[in-house]
Amino acid sequence: VQLQASGGGLVQPGGSLRLSCAASGFTADNYAIGWFRQAPGKEREVVSCISASGFGTYYAGSVEGRFTVSRYNHNYTMYLQMNSLKDEDTAVYSCATDLSSGGCTNWKIAARNSGMRLWGKGTLVTVSS
Repeated sequence: VQLQASGGGLVQPGGSLRLSCAASGFTADNYAIGWFRQAPGKEREVVSCISASGFGTYYAGSVEGRFTVSRYNHNYTMYLQMNSLKDEDTAVYSCATDLSSGGCTNWKIAARNSGMRLWGKGTLVTVSS
């Protein structure tokens, strides 16, 4: 049972990256999955969430309009398309699920209460010129 995040790298400000989160060993399409990030010296923060069905999404205010989350349940993979990247987007990005919530409302509650039960290993995104 695991989540595997990938796709990080070095990109210039204004550039784009797409992160992937691949699920295996469980029925991932039953659960909402979201992205967190942690910048150097800062606390981890929620970035985005997508519901089990894929029809519900959530974005933190700092990324709304620039990031897009999607999922393809036929291959249990979720994506985070990041456009117009800024220096302040530099962080380690991780995907996670609480293995309970189907929607992002409950997923966010779980996130606030340290309720994530399955984490993907983080992938580093560095935005720098």
